[in-house]
Parts: sequence; C-alpha cells; structure tokens
Amino acid sequence: MGNQACSCERASARDSPVFVHRCMFGLSVVKVSDFLRMEGRPLCHQQLQQQGLLHEWVPSMFLIFVSHQWLGRFCPDPDGQRMLLLRQALQGLIDGSLQVEPPVVGMIYGTAEELSPDMRREMANGYLFMDWFSIPQIHVRQEGVSEEMLKINQELAIQSIPAYVESASLFLVLAPEMQHTELEVICNYTSWLSRGWCRLELWCRLLANRADTSVIILHSATEAEFIFQFDWQHNTIRDGEFTVESDRDEVAKLGVVAVESKIRHLQAHGPIDAYRFYLAHRPTLLGFAAQDWSLEEFLQHFSFASLDEALTTDSGMDGTLCALFAGDANILRLLVEHGADVSRPLRGLNKLGYYDSMSPLAVATRSNQHPVLLKAMLELRADVNARTHAGVTALCLAQSPEHVRILLEARADLQSPGLPVGITPLTAASCFANVETVAAMLAARCNVNPPMEGFGWSPLHGAALFARGNRHSPEKARMLLDHRADVNARAVTSGLFKWVCRLARAQTALSGFSACAAKTRFFASLDGITPLGMAALVGDRRLTEMFLEHGAGEMPNDRGDGPEDLANANQHFQLRSMLEVVSVTL
Repeated sequence: MGNQACSCERASARDSPVFVHRCMFGLSVVKVSDFLRMEGRPLCHQQLQQQGLLHEWVPSMFLIFVSHQWLGRFCPDPDGQRMLLLRQALQGLIDGSLQVEPPVVGMIYGTAEELSPDMRREMANGYLFMDWFSIPQIHVRQEGVSEEMLKINQELAIQSIPAYVESASLFLVLAPEMQHTELEVICNYTSWLSRGWCRLELWCRLLANRADTSVIILHSATEAEFIFQFDWQHNTIRDGEFTVESDRDEVAKLGVVAVESKIRHLQAHGPIDAYRFYLAHRPTLLGFAAQDWSLEEFLQHFSFASLDEALTTDSGMDGTLCALFAGDANILRLLVEHGADVSRPLRGLNKLGYYDSMSPLAVATRSNQHPVLLKAMLELRADVNARTHAGVTALCLAQSPEHVRILLEARADLQSPGLPVGITPLTAASCFANVETVAAMLAARCNVNPPMEGFGWSPLHGAALFARGNRHSPEKARMLLDHRADVNARAVTSGLFKWVCRLARAQTALSGFSACAAKTRFFASLDGITPLGMAALVGDRRLTEMFLEHGAGEMPNDRGDGPEDLANANQHFQLRSMLEVVSVTL
C-alpha cells in the first residue's frame, strides 16, 4: 500500500461520485461477514492484516464508513461492548429487524426516508471502514515495518480520511452513550458531534458529490435514525473540539474544499435549489465575511436570468430566500420594492432541513440570521405570528436573546401552544436553542409549565427528548428546574397525536413493545410520560441523574412503563443501576 494512490480516487460504478479529496494511503477494509463473526476486544489494523482479514478497497465494493469516538486512549473499545452493539445493529439492518427512521421533527413534517431492501442486501456483502481496522496503529509493532514507517503510514492514512468518506456507500455514526474507560467523561452522540475530526467526516459525507449522502446514527442496537439537518448546519468544523489545537486550521481547510467542491458540482449538475442554498450559506459554513452586492450582482451571483425570475420562480430558492440565507437586508428591501412577499410560505427544501409552510421569518430565526435582518423583515411587514402546518412560529425557532427581544417587540405570541403539535416557544427553545435564548424567554415570563396539547410536551420534556446532539440540554434543564418546572409533569396528548399514540399502543400490544420500531415505541410511550421517563427513553445519563436529584419519581406512563422499562426497551443499560435504586427505594 504505502503512499501509492489508492483506488478510491476512481469513480464508483454504483453512484459515480466526483472525488475531490486526495487519497494518499490504500484503503483497507474488513468484510461485514467476517466482522459479524468477531468477538470481544477488537483487533487493530496490524493484527487483522496478519490474520488475512484486511482487503484493499476497490470501487465495486459496497463500503460502510463507521465514524465513532474512542472509549480508551490506546483502544477504541477496550471491553468490546461497542463492537458488540455494532454487530447487533448491522445484523438488524441487514435482516430488517432494525428500522432506520427519520428524526421526530422530520416525522412531524412528513419526511419519509428509509433504508431500501437493496441497500440491506448490499450491506450483507459489504465491507467496513473503521479507523482502528483501517489505519496503522503506531503503538502496535509490526514485523518488518519500522516505527518511523508506521508513523508515516498512519499520517498518510489519517490525511486520506476525507477520501475514504467520499468512497463510502453508507455512513454510520456509532454513538451509543457509554463511559470512557480511563477518563471521567461520557461518550455519546453529543460528544461525537462536538469533535472537530468527527465534524469533518460528517461534512465530507453530507457534502460529497454523490446522489445518496444520508447519515445514519446508531444510538443503540435497537435504535437507528437519519441525521437531523440542524445538527450539522449549526456545528462548523472550525468551532469543533480538537485534542491537538494545531489540527484546527488544517482540518478546517479540508472543510473548505468540501464546501467549494459541492457548490461547483451543483452549479454544473444541479439541482438549482441546492446550488443556491449552499451558495447562500457559503460565508456561514466557512466563517467568511458576507459579500455586499448590487441588485444586478446579486441576480448574477445566484444565477437568476432576470429580476422577474427571482421574484416569480417556482423554485423553492427564490430571490427572497437567497437574500435571506445570505443575510443581505439591503437586497431583501430591494426585492420587496419590486413585489417580493416576505410572508410567502416556504416549499421544496425539506431535504435541506427547512420544511414546507415555514414562513421566511421562521427561516431567518431557524438559520440564526443577524438581528438586523429580522428587524428589516418586520419593517417590511413579515407576519410575526405566522405558523407552519405544525403550528410553529418564528419565535419557536429563535436562536439568540436578540431574536427573542426583537420578536417580542413586534408582539410575537410568547405563550400560546401552536396546534396541532401544541408546543409553546419556550418548549421549542428548550428543544433546540441555546441557554441564553431559554433564559431570555424565562426573563420575559414565559410559562415554564404550560398547558399540554398536541404532542403534550412540557419544556422539560423537550430538553430531554432533544438532548442528543445538544450540549446545552443539561444547563437548560437545570435552568427550567430553577424556575420551578414540574419534574413530574405527565405528557398529555390531544387531537391528531392522541390518535397516533393510540395506534402505536395498539401495534405494541400486537407485536410486543421491544419488537416494534423505536419511533413506534416512542409514540406508544408518550401519553403520561414524565421528563425522567423521556430522559430514560433517549438514554441520557446526565439528565436522568439531574431529574432524580430534583425529586423525580419513577412514575409509569399511561401504558404502565416506568423509566427503567423505557431505558431497557431501547437498550440503554447504562441507566440501569441508577433507575434500579429508585425503583427499590420507592
């Protein structure tokens, strides 16, 4: 292998992607069928090579890239528990017993991603990339290879990771919540998402020039879901955590290459909506200063043949949204002067994380635009209380205290639960926003224990349900508790979601709770669930411990499942000891 150009520089026959990252070390992979037969502590690159279990990847192979966080300093999985979970999950994905489901927000808006039967068959005959398997490890000596050569090969392989990602037909994030074996830290999806190198892998996947760039997150052996677009759009590589600080600039440069290549590819091949979307987001994604345009320069930059096309195009990314995502209030004013509508509902951008029926003002808060842009939109008579089909307003998606202040000055509704989902702005902020935004809503006297309708969540339920990937969740939950949020509040669904939950309960009664898909278990569990039950359902140790410290009781939901039952059903066994203590005490 050495530093020869590897086969991942050639286009795959399956998806014909255009590769932009340089591959400097041959890509070694393990057959899925061999991996499924392994046991215990995983063998490293050199050990697998000695046993004849490594293969050099070629484009005809179906490649599964596994991204993960190490649980030890010298071995990613010293006890072999994470590898056991991966084997169980892979077997479930192959035989169809494990369903990959959209995130909750995607389900609300009707997105329907799924893993095809063809993909499952390909997986069975596929090959795995994992850094421990595929990259030489310098602390493991190899006969006939000097330590210096090992270091060189390892560095070349690490530099080739973006190219390895581009070669993958499937991208898995292995992120169950587990304790690091040497450090007193919890490793889970949130910690994975915080790491700069993991963000690079994620960006290289999502920005790859291929038809399918889906990302699947494995939370446990029985729970897999497609990534929520919000998770990567608000987490840049440069702002990630790096063990070696000098890596930050070099890794960020690889992110720039991925973004620029994506934009060029979309410009040449379309679709035009995606091209304009990424072009407008380029400064935000890369940390560059936004450009000031004349109207003519703006139209040319975003490939509008005329002003009329920018105003009337059936494309989801019309002139208004291009100006909005680019953060250009002056262009937005010019477009409105020529007839643009700043309250026209969004359509056609579901795959990019912006759902049909969102108002432009909600898009502005969701994308964390500068307060100056929000002020301009309100001056241009954007409807401050426009709701999506789900009942969500711009205030629900506020990302900063300045957003909250400006919207409240414009008389945004702070208290009403928007139907059919039934969440208030504080509940939504507890799900998605940062600590400062939640604090601003609490300072404005938003009800911390609102009436429950629709989905029936309280703000504390929301903080628990969306804790994965949100490092602010524990602090938000503590702030809510300090403001007397009811730690034992029971969810009360209504309307459409009451029937969804009843159907899910009927299905679990017929098939068995543990045998049903994760989202079916979620909806079946929703009526009567407490914040502690929600934390147990998603497997969050920090929030489980916090709620118990604040007097949470092990109250069952309407189906009769206590927090321990919910944790066990989703195989979050790391919570077993603390929940068993509560059960015995009660």
